[in-house]
Amino acid sequence: MDKQNPPISHGVFKPVGHVVISFPSASDQDQAARALRALGLGADDITLYSDGEMRRQVAADLERATGLASLGQELNLVKAQGELAALGYHFLVVKADDDEMARRIAETAAPFKAERAQHYGNFVIEELISHPDDEPQVAESPDRGLDAQTPSGREAERALRKHRS
Repeated sequence: MDKQNPPISHGVFKPVGHVVISFPSASDQDQAARALRALGLGADDITLYSDGEMRRQVAADLERATGLASLGQELNLVKAQGELAALGYHFLVVKADDDEMARRIAETAAPFKAERAQHYGNFVIEELISHPDDEPQVAESPDRGLDAQTPSGREAERALRKHRS
C-alpha cells in the first residue's frame, strides 16, 4: 500500500482488503511485522505507520471527510485511530486476501500487544481482537462514535487500561 496515496472512501482512509493493527510502541510494531513476514507476507504487503504519520493521516481525513463517511463506521474508526496515535500507538496495515488470512494476521499480531485489528471489507469492518475485560458491545452510530467497549466509550481509556496490564 502506498502511504502517499492511501485508499480513500468518502474522504477517509479505508484500506479494503487489509487489516489495520495498532501497537503501543514501535518495538511491538516491529516485532509483529517480523512475525507477519514469517507467514509469507512480503514487504509490499505490510505498511508501517508511526504515531506521527497516523496523526497526520487522521488530520487529513478529518479535513476532507464527506457526509457519507459518517454513514458507516469509517469516520469513527479514523477518530479512534487518532486517539491511539495521540497516545503514541504505531500501526501496521497488512494485506489480507481473505477472511482466513485476516484472522491469521490478527492471531500473529496479538502476542505483540496488539490493541485493535480491524479487517476492512467493502461493506463491513470487523474487529478481530477481543480482550477478556472488554465491556459488552453496544450500538455504534455517527453520534456515539465507535464502541470502545469501555465505561466512558473512549478509545483512549481502552488503550490506557490495556497498556497498564
